[in-house]
Amino acid sequence: MSEEKTYPMTTEGRDKLQAELDDLIANQRPEITKRIQIARSYGDLSENSEYQSAKDEQAFVEGRIQTIKKMLENVEIIDSNATAEDEVSLGKTVTFKELPDEEPETYTIVGSVEADPLAGKISNESPMATALIGKKVNDTVAVPLPNGININVQILEVKK
Repeated sequence: MSEEKTYPMTTEGRDKLQAELDDLIANQRPEITKRIQIARSYGDLSENSEYQSAKDEQAFVEGRIQTIKKMLENVEIIDSNATAEDEVSLGKTVTFKELPDEEPETYTIVGSVEADPLAGKISNESPMATALIGKKVNDTVAVPLPNGININVQILEVKK
């Protein structure tokens, strides 16, 4: 039997996922059920676009519920205290600059479920995070880009 995939995430990420699950079950699922019942009352289901739309949405919501339940069953809470204070790891915020003289950038390294680069959260599976994890403040790190070129970055700060 294959081993279950684990989903590393912060406590905040787990709580956000639990809140999404609660909303899907308590609010969205009943709302869709109500829409299906109303659409059924219109008669011929074969030409009823409102019915089909609600059924499609129901399938999506049910799939999302199952996905979130699976993630929450196999969550691995990130313990950023398990590494040295100045070492880059999951759950920590790292500030670095591209060498020779680019502006500093700051990201929090999180599990792929929580990743949101526009909000400053990058996945531990991203090339940048993979290169930075395990490194320390003042280290210079070669980060491979998708085009095959490496960029060098210097770690300026690591925070919990």
